Amino acid sequence: MILHIVMVEPEIPQNTGNISRTCAILGAKLHLVHPLGFQINEKAVKRSGLDYWDKLEIEEHDSLQSFLEKYKPEENNMFFATTKGKHIYSDVDYSNMNEVFILFGKETKGLPEDLLKKYLDKTIRIPMRETLRSLNLSNSVAIIAYEVERQRGFERLEGISSYFD
Repeated sequence: MILHIVMVEPEIPQNTGNISRTCAILGAKLHLVHPLGFQINEKAVKRSGLDYWDKLEIEEHDSLQSFLEKYKPEENNMFFATTKGKHIYSDVDYSNMNEVFILFGKETKGLPEDLLKKYLDKTIRIPMRETLRSLNLSNSVAIIAYEVERQRGFERLEGISSYFD
């Protein structure tokens, strides 16, 4: 089972660094869709990812269009995270999906509106108060990614610690 976290045109290196650390810990594959708002070798990205950067599988894509041509939404379990999502992220049953792709948009604008309209039934959201805009992007990724893994029983992850035994 593979979890794919797809960052579409991320702008803030610290968010991408934090997300890369989450992906490394979960064994998720990170997709970076260009243009990026920073250089991938910036210290801020690597500092946030710390010593996990070399334990991370990353695939870069020249554009959203090239990503969608390679990984067709119609042929894959692909979900689009947005504050305007039709479904709550935890209402989707990920447990029997071999591969899951979760797309996240840039910090300032999210995913393109036309993409969200086209795949409205595949849009997911994290519930939040109406008067507030959104969670931090790296927090949103962690919340949804851990829900996918929770539904899969944390199969590939370490179980209960025996530290106190």
